[in-house]
Amino acid sequence: MLRTIVIVGGGFSGTVLAANLLRRPPPGPTRLVLIERADEVGRGAAYAKRAFPYLLNVPASRMSANSAAPNEFLEFARRRMPKASGEGFLPRPLYGEYLGEVLLAAQLSAPTNIRLEIVKGSVVNLRRLERHVPLQVELEDGRRFTADDVVLALGNPKPASLAAARDVLTHPAYVADPWAVDLKFNRDQTVLLIGTGLTAADIINVASADPQRVPTLHALSRHGLVPPRQTPFRPDAFNGDGNALLLAASTSLRRLTSSVRLLAHEAERMGGDWREAITFVRNMAPTIWQRLPERDRVRFLRHVRAHWDIHRHRLPPEMNQKIETLRNVQRLTIHAGHIKEIVPRGDRIELIWRPRGQQRMRAQQFDRVINCTGPDYAIARSSDPLWRSLLQCGLCVPDSLGLGLRTGPNGAVIDVDGWPGPHLFYVGPMLRADHWEATAAHELRGHAEKLAALLAMERR
Repeated sequence: MLRTIVIVGGGFSGTVLAANLLRRPPPGPTRLVLIERADEVGRGAAYAKRAFPYLLNVPASRMSANSAAPNEFLEFARRRMPKASGEGFLPRPLYGEYLGEVLLAAQLSAPTNIRLEIVKGSVVNLRRLERHVPLQVELEDGRRFTADDVVLALGNPKPASLAAARDVLTHPAYVADPWAVDLKFNRDQTVLLIGTGLTAADIINVASADPQRVPTLHALSRHGLVPPRQTPFRPDAFNGDGNALLLAASTSLRRLTSSVRLLAHEAERMGGDWREAITFVRNMAPTIWQRLPERDRVRFLRHVRAHWDIHRHRLPPEMNQKIETLRNVQRLTIHAGHIKEIVPRGDRIELIWRPRGQQRMRAQQFDRVINCTGPDYAIARSSDPLWRSLLQCGLCVPDSLGLGLRTGPNGAVIDVDGWPGPHLFYVGPMLRADHWEATAAHELRGHAEKLAALLAMERR
């Protein structure tokens, strides 16, 4: 009997999952359907072809989509860029090309009992009449697929719609989603970036691509923290040292924070790099997060998250140097503060805000304001038709902290009754609700490989 598996989303997670299923498929006849709204699979928003060559934030040697072949991406890159270094930060479109080749290679070598169909379209609804019957997948254009198993691999959502920006959402000077447009800048512009993390760094990189056209840039966030640079540190330096310390501290945020600082100081005392400690903690993050009490998770998100994020999500050295140069020549100013209001002023937009640690408000006008706050994982306020449909039907529920959705073992999606359905799964960054760290390539490939192994089993 033919079994149908539908993967919704052909970005990193969906492509890697499909490739793993093609390499090691279920035992019987299997129809694998990969549905992607873009023209090419393997790209998504992260690795799309754009006018500006955005760089990966992770060295090439740590970007393989296959845990069994850790140098796969680097070897692919060197066939196109012979001088590519394992510690180099390569263009994102190149990585999208690599993922497409990974899927094609898996398809060409797949056993005869499985076949892949790539479907271009947007899924807007899933229907499950009973818990143990196949799911119906409905596309925007009216097409339907009946699936024994469905995997949601929807990638990063759009940035949050900022409450303070409600009066400028349709203003021509406001950019709600920087990944939806190819941005261009002029030297006589004054530009505000809301956010100072990785997205802001990408936009600063674009704005400064032409030294003759660099605008006056301002970037504002609550803490005003900018990610530091990447270094060629040893990602496996700790080799398990510190496990007991972190696990013992993981029931208290205060003790956990102190322990992480202690590990970072110890790494540097031994002649290493604090980034080694951060990587070690990151690898233990799922266990730590699941042990941390709910009240401390809330406190972490409120008080510690910004500091963790900038040390965890770092920049290629050349991007970090560019930011420092722009700050030194006063073409870029970083602000810490709270936004009170964003209002239209003719062709421009005015920001009213309070600097951190001060009571007095400030006001300044800008030629362009760009939302660089990053993906919004709170699906309860998502405008995506599929998420709205899933929530309305009770097929999924958001986690209480707005980090994604509730999942069970292997990404089984938990429904409104608290039941992890055996035929509906999720793989992607919203696993952070249960694992916290679920955005890097090696983290997501691990989840995709485990889910593929489960789906390849004989299941009823």
